[in-house]
Amino acid sequence: MTVLDTAIDPRTPAYLECRGVAIARLARLEAALDEARAGGGEKAVTRHHARGKLLPRERVEMLLDQDSPFLELSAEAAWGTEFPIGAGVVTGVGVVEGVECVIIAVDPTVQRNAVDPYPLEKIRRAARIAAANRLPLVNLVESPGEAKGGRRRSGGLARDLSRLAAERIPTVCVVFGPVSGDDAYLPQLSDYTILVRGHAGGTGPADQLAEDERDGLRLARQSLRRLNWRKRGPGPRTFPPEPPKYDAEDLLSLTKDDDPREILARVLDGSDFDEFKPAHGPALVAGWGELHGYPVGVLAGTGAPHGPAEAQKAIHFIQLANATDTALLFLATRFGSAEIEALTLSSVPHLALDTGRAGDPRFVFSWPADEPSGGDDDGVIDPRDTRTVLGLCLSAAHSAVVEGAGHVGVFRPGKVDQ
Repeated sequence: MTVLDTAIDPRTPAYLECRGVAIARLARLEAALDEARAGGGEKAVTRHHARGKLLPRERVEMLLDQDSPFLELSAEAAWGTEFPIGAGVVTGVGVVEGVECVIIAVDPTVQRNAVDPYPLEKIRRAARIAAANRLPLVNLVESPGEAKGGRRRSGGLARDLSRLAAERIPTVCVVFGPVSGDDAYLPQLSDYTILVRGHAGGTGPADQLAEDERDGLRLARQSLRRLNWRKRGPGPRTFPPEPPKYDAEDLLSLTKDDDPREILARVLDGSDFDEFKPAHGPALVAGWGELHGYPVGVLAGTGAPHGPAEAQKAIHFIQLANATDTALLFLATRFGSAEIEALTLSSVPHLALDTGRAGDPRFVFSWPADEPSGGDDDGVIDPRDTRTVLGLCLSAAHSAVVEGAGHVGVFRPGKVDQ
């Protein structure tokens, strides 16, 4: 066991200044999230409630197991663009009848624009997350009406949903009202379709007819209970996990330029991190730890450019993670072509924080920055929530078999970015 030590004092002026900047950024993020939660505005929400209908987050809350967490994804999608924040769709990972699921809930109070790419992108990303992690998909659908500027249909969404069927991952759809445009694929390509009586015409035959919205959600829960669904990946190696030895509050005082070990000391179980090749390729920190009991390998950038030594170190580490069926966490690092090639061949789950989509991560998040992030990742998160968010993602990823590729490439100096 190698317990990380910490060199920062969050009370010093420099770190207090960083904390002030982080809090200001979080205030902007929270304002954006409030706008997303407001849906189509007070008038549209009042009219919707007057019809005896629930809002999408109310539907999600009633669907989920009581007191279980819900990891909302891309809640701030379209932030900083001309389109509605949140894209009029709620997506995330939650637990229904003890089963971890991906949930898509369309907000009928938010009017669509046919040129707005975010609603479709958000729905497709949720479907791909369900497929990659072997998570049943639950669709809660009611369209806001015909999109302004014309009707658009995407064969890409149909392909994403068909992949779930091909891999025998079940899909359940509750239709609460009229469905149009891309949303029509959700009930059409679901295994179980539940229609709410009097509200859900024009969507084809139903497997079950619900008396009202609450009954529809009850039937959806019943469908999940009857799946007899089990995880295929291993559970946590350590339970209950040991919390980090340092306060997550300190993460508000850290930036990407700080030593990544300071972040890991506040995220990993017991602040325990066994570093791999610490004297080799110092611009890249690599090593092993546990997060909420799940084994994890970490590749973290220091802000310095990578050379051949860092590439060799990364490729060797990726090979070892695949040989030991260990999920990989990428933290604030950018990979060169040789490393990306190795990641492309890697088959263990990849999670990324402030890294981008190199290596096709199962989940990718970022911390708040000066400029809004409108949809390049699965969400902008409060740094203090990093451990919780990554723990939920690791649990979801272990719904599928966690198995590494037999071979993820070799180090070839001629292919390393200088």
